Amino acid sequence: MCERVIALAGNPNVGKSTVFNCLTGMRRHTGNWSGKTVDLASGRFATAQNAYILVDLPGTYSLLAHSAEEEVARDFLGSDSPDGVVIVCDATCLARNLNLVLQVMEIAPTRPTVVCVNLMDEAAAKGIALDLDALSDELGVPVIGMTARRRGEAARLGEALDAAFSAPARTQPPTLRYSEEIEAVIAERGGARWQAMQALSDDSDMADGIVSALLARAEQIADRAVLSDRCRSCGYTAADHRLDRILTGRRTAYPIMLALLFVILWLTVAGANYPSAWLGAASAWVETKLSLLLRAMDAPAWLHGALVEGVWRTLGRVVSVMLPPMLIFFPFFTLLEDAGYLPRIAYNLDRPFHACRACGKQALCMCMGFGCNAVGVVGCRIIDSPRERLLAVLTNSFIPCNGRFPTLIALITVFFVGSGGRWSAPLAALFLLGLILVAVAVTFGVTRLLSSTLLRGVPSAFTLEMPPYRRPQVGRVLVSSIIDRTLFVLGRAAAVAAPAGLVIWIMANVTVGEVSLLGWCADLLDPLGQLMGMDGAILLAFILGLPANEIVLPILLMIYTAGGSLGEIGTWQALGEVLVSHGWDGGTALCVMLFSLFHWPCSTTLLTIRRETKSIPMTILSALLPAAVGVLLCVAVNVILG
Repeated sequence: MCERVIALAGNPNVGKSTVFNCLTGMRRHTGNWSGKTVDLASGRFATAQNAYILVDLPGTYSLLAHSAEEEVARDFLGSDSPDGVVIVCDATCLARNLNLVLQVMEIAPTRPTVVCVNLMDEAAAKGIALDLDALSDELGVPVIGMTARRRGEAARLGEALDAAFSAPARTQPPTLRYSEEIEAVIAERGGARWQAMQALSDDSDMADGIVSALLARAEQIADRAVLSDRCRSCGYTAADHRLDRILTGRRTAYPIMLALLFVILWLTVAGANYPSAWLGAASAWVETKLSLLLRAMDAPAWLHGALVEGVWRTLGRVVSVMLPPMLIFFPFFTLLEDAGYLPRIAYNLDRPFHACRACGKQALCMCMGFGCNAVGVVGCRIIDSPRERLLAVLTNSFIPCNGRFPTLIALITVFFVGSGGRWSAPLAALFLLGLILVAVAVTFGVTRLLSSTLLRGVPSAFTLEMPPYRRPQVGRVLVSSIIDRTLFVLGRAAAVAAPAGLVIWIMANVTVGEVSLLGWCADLLDPLGQLMGMDGAILLAFILGLPANEIVLPILLMIYTAGGSLGEIGTWQALGEVLVSHGWDGGTALCVMLFSLFHWPCSTTLLTIRRETKSIPMTILSALLPAAVGVLLCVAVNVILG
């Protein structure tokens, strides 16, 4: 039995990934794409008659390519790779989805095609009735309605695919007439309708004519297939509109955004302590066993130190510090995304970003940066304009990622709010929220500066779908946030932290005279550190923390205690005693927190920027920009505090 390749297409927010998971049993999201370098998710499934390979294309509203997602979908559908197509539509907003259906059917009019009208349960709940037989008659292809989240729906879609392949090939696309001028160009090209449309899409007048014809035909089909006018509000209910008036209102939008961020930070701060302690204890237990094993093997002391005190201790520290906050932060972030709130954030922040001559979609990339700046940089692919995409890439590192939170939380707790009190966690979250607002303000300022100098340009308008509010699928959210985000980011950090631990251990144990390389480098950097309100040991810790921001504070403790292995933070009181004994006060802590907010990105983020921009100068600029801001801010604070 040969395998047939099926392209899975559809608009964003129609449940396409859920259909993909339903058919293939794969519980993961689609991969990312950059330019024309395609990394498409695929999976296999079989019916009684055929075996299929399902390829999940990026969600897109149109194939008249103006973005990377549209180019990927268009190029794949226009190639000979797919044997058939499944187009997923939203039952609550059919007319808008039919625009893409018509384009897909015109790009390959004889290819077996099935239209899957998903979210039938939401349509029924909103009083929307569909005549799927009439829709099938209008399109000339099989049409099925389904709710992909329910079990057993995959079998019906597989049967529809079998029927599409066994039916006689279509010889004509759906009736779709353009203007006489456009039809004349099509005739000149021998009737190759899609190729003619692609050639004409660069002409604004012709493109408007093509879009108008597509939309008009989509409305005609929807008028016959939809038995309720409520679909014209794209599935919105009165409750949706009331929520939007609150969540996107001029007076309420920003306070609600800040309140939600505060709650997530509070839960992250309060909830991460115990798992971090458990993981730290587990790491120490494994370290003990490794030590016993190496001693039993009569391993030399230097090998024990390098592997256990260097590589393993660094790796254990990164995992115990990074994993718990990510396990809390990422699921909450994904729940907001699944409920439909993140597009509202982009809408709310479109005005300030537009004032900075940037794109409102940068708000979504900025939100991703809170979890991991590398993820935020990859997320900049959703921005169509190359200039605005580069603006978002260069400024994403101004947002504190999950790896910087441990240092910030530790210093806030030790020097400003204390520990163990009833209000310590909410006060720490409130202080952290204030630092984040500073980071957001600086992001706007640097974006405006770049868009007025190095990256001049006029901000582009963009169309952003406001999907209906939906109850989040908690199980899918937990799986996707843990596998696709948490473990992915953690694996990348661990990959660079392990060799970094070896380098740090070597520098701590190799001496020049009676001073270790760590101490020697710290002394060399001390004048600049003093100018910034810190010291050379702090600057050296940030430099050596390039592989992972989580290890900055442990490296600093190693330098301060002149130890040959990565230091453990231990209790807040013990940490405070070590720092105060080396001249720290509230001003020092404030400067360190500011520099933690604004310094060069970690190595993972820099490599991601290099891959996304394909430019070494831009990668260097992305490292120098936040570092320059951090140095200037620290010097200013140090001068003000005297």
